Amino acid sequence: MAQPAITRDVLPNGLRLLTERMPHVRSVSIGVWLARGSRHEPGEQSGIAHFVEHMLFKGTGTRSAEDIAQTIDSIGGQMDAFTAKEYASYYIKVLDEHLPLAVEVLSDIVMRPAFAGEDIEREKKVVLEEIKMVEDTPDDLVHELFTEHFWRNHPLGRPILGTRETVESLNADGLRRYFTRTYSAPHMIVAAVGNIDHQRVRDLVSRAFEQLPRTDTPLSERPPQVVPNVIIRNKELEQSHVCLGTSSYQQDHADRYASYVLNTVLGGSMSSRLFQNVREKRGLAYAVFSGLSAYRDTGSMTIYAGCANDAVSELIDVVIAEIRRVKDETMPESELRRAKDHLKGSLMLNLESTSSRMSHLARQEIYFDRQFGLDETLEGVERVTTGDVQRVARDLFTSGALAATVLGAVNGLQLPPEKLSLG
Repeated sequence: MAQPAITRDVLPNGLRLLTERMPHVRSVSIGVWLARGSRHEPGEQSGIAHFVEHMLFKGTGTRSAEDIAQTIDSIGGQMDAFTAKEYASYYIKVLDEHLPLAVEVLSDIVMRPAFAGEDIEREKKVVLEEIKMVEDTPDDLVHELFTEHFWRNHPLGRPILGTRETVESLNADGLRRYFTRTYSAPHMIVAAVGNIDHQRVRDLVSRAFEQLPRTDTPLSERPPQVVPNVIIRNKELEQSHVCLGTSSYQQDHADRYASYVLNTVLGGSMSSRLFQNVREKRGLAYAVFSGLSAYRDTGSMTIYAGCANDAVSELIDVVIAEIRRVKDETMPESELRRAKDHLKGSLMLNLESTSSRMSHLARQEIYFDRQFGLDETLEGVERVTTGDVQRVARDLFTSGALAATVLGAVNGLQLPPEKLSLG
């Protein structure tokens, strides 16, 4: 009997296992996903989740950092990791024949990190350089500033990297305590996609991760209170960077599909209104786009543009006019069709690789505790009407809801409330 494409299992220690069989490929992507991220760390240890992610590659009880890198390089594999606000991920992509080795390396790094003192001190320098890099990358920095003030005094508003002070204060004891409390079986998901057999993956994972601790610390999250501030930071740059944004929906909101379509129409593609009117027709910006961020209990929709220092005021006027238009005028059916087809096409193209499917499986498990088939997602997009898009635009872009952050050589720039009014 053929096994179903996607299989979900919970191992005796509470570790969740998800596999998807793609028999027509020769690769396997396998990842360990931790359903804890930077929003779950104590404020005084801001950046510890990301720092632990770095340290897991610095050696285990039996492998040095060089051994880990050489093991994967020698079989032509790819290995990477990242930390987000609500989860962290460690993943390896290899040829299907090397799956046992990939499982062995992954389990070693997420269960037995060395946390050697000299490695910690060395890695602090690396992370401090990473923090400086954000400060020197204005399009990243403007988003960090926006988020910090938008979700002020809330863990979601803190930078994932932490700050210079919090990173410098990290030590081996604190890292071990955080690691022991956080890296346990009930908080973890192993997702594997490719030319695999579920039972074989289950056997490998059961053996390799058997010793994971079973402690389960429930999440104590509170949704953030949004503060729609105007932040203007003067910095000598060739270009000004503008971020405008408003609250949006959490991951599992019933109107999420309508918000995806709204985002696509507004600034999510090259045929979007912002791209066409800000860049193509007026030449005000090289980069302009909108994006959605969604978490368990909240979300945001942001619009970013980089423009000449003396064009900030005009740029904001054009963006505000486009937001008002999407609220006040019913969208043509042809534009809705284009946006839906763009969304569906990019989703399907995205899911052609084993690594993106692996991420997709893990994220659905984290946010929904179930798997949505591709057809179900496509139907969700297809059901959206022009009325839904307008209703969602009116819901998100209420008067007084817009926050703005401007970074650049804009000494003397004024953004009074009426300039950002969406009424």
